[in-house]
Amino acid sequence: MLSAAEIDELKQTAREIRKDILIMLNRAGSGHPGGSLSIVEILTALYFKIMNVDPYKPEWEKRDRLVLSKGHAAPVLYAVLAKKGYFPPEEMYRLRKLDSPLQGHPDMKKVPGVEISTGSLGQGLSVANGMALAARADGEDWRTFAIVGDGEIQEGQIWEAAMTAAHYRLGNLTAFLDYNHLQIDGRVEDVMCPSPVAEKWKAFGWEVLEIDGHDYNSILEAINKSRQSPEQPTMIVTHTVKGKGISYMEGEAGWHGKAPSDEELRQGLKDLGFAEEEVIK
Repeated sequence: MLSAAEIDELKQTAREIRKDILIMLNRAGSGHPGGSLSIVEILTALYFKIMNVDPYKPEWEKRDRLVLSKGHAAPVLYAVLAKKGYFPPEEMYRLRKLDSPLQGHPDMKKVPGVEISTGSLGQGLSVANGMALAARADGEDWRTFAIVGDGEIQEGQIWEAAMTAAHYRLGNLTAFLDYNHLQIDGRVEDVMCPSPVAEKWKAFGWEVLEIDGHDYNSILEAINKSRQSPEQPTMIVTHTVKGKGISYMEGEAGWHGKAPSDEELRQGLKDLGFAEEEVIK
């Protein structure tokens, strides 16, 4: 269990990451806030408490790997990587600009710390399988983490990858399902219902854990439990809120892919406890 001071530190980091997401999307005039904000705690826990990485050596062979399969949530990945020191923070505010390395979806050839270019939904888990298999073949103990969306699991390739991971007993693979119940067209249950989610992953041979995706102790406890299944991949079903932390975005499908206006940015910063004058002009 984390101490109160450690949790406070992670919460402050997450608050700053949410601020950066809002600012970069406002300046870009486009992008995906809802599904970026829903996984802030997951990425914060991974990069600042769990993953063995070195921002000064982004291609270090023994690093842990993260695959953001739901690549449209690139803003949160960029904000976390900048906060971790992979590139200068001011680069964030060139999101989606001409000649910026920070494209609308992550590009592994342009952004240090991005392990794989993603954006075509359904493909990331297959890539994560390959990374986990490579670690085993090389006799290495680094781990692979993947994040998939609840709308994304409507893609058939996800379930092919699920079978593959179980068949090859990839105990060094831990995946997170961002279960916020919303996708671009509305509720996932209305578009193409994936329920019962936990039972399906169990049927495919995975160890399955269900947690509050915004609670740090729950996230870290689940990751530690995943290490106790050396011959089973683990799916951590994280119950999250789309647009978490921003009053007018929470639980609203319309904020899947829309940038906040200047007025909405000011309200979002207020929701996070920032004064407008604290923001980089």
